[in-house]
Amino acid sequence: MQKFPMTPEGLTRLEDELRMLKVEERPAVIRAIAEAREHGDLSENAEYHAARERQSFIEGRIAELESVIPSVEVIDIARITGDQVRFGAHVTILDEETEEEKSYRIVGQYEADMKNASISISSPLAKALLGKTIGDTVEVPAPGGARSVEITAVRYL
Repeated sequence: MQKFPMTPEGLTRLEDELRMLKVEERPAVIRAIAEAREHGDLSENAEYHAARERQSFIEGRIAELESVIPSVEVIDIARITGDQVRFGAHVTILDEETEEEKSYRIVGQYEADMKNASISISSPLAKALLGKTIGDTVEVPAPGGARSVEITAVRYL
């Protein structure tokens, strides 16, 4: 069985999402389907088709979460220290071409979220950074060609 590394917060979010889908979303979509059926002809009933599509998404997401959660390997970030980039690190990098500084947190693939500056440990950027320390310059593969970035900070919160 493949194990997926994850932070404790990431696991809690997945468990909360699964609980919400089963307790709130699934019953709500079942009610919506029943109400839409009462309106008659299902072939031209947009509400019915939308509710069935939503039900399909919910059931698929439940199945995905039920297969992922048992395979999670929780990594306690509180025990990690040092200046080497590892799972759970908050890493600040400086793009040597644009002089733009960005910060990312390296997390498991099921908790990565660019809106929150969390990148998957399996992403090209994370792979390039792993094992490196403050002051190291690394080449990161990118669609427009490799980019050089310098690690300016590594923190574990």
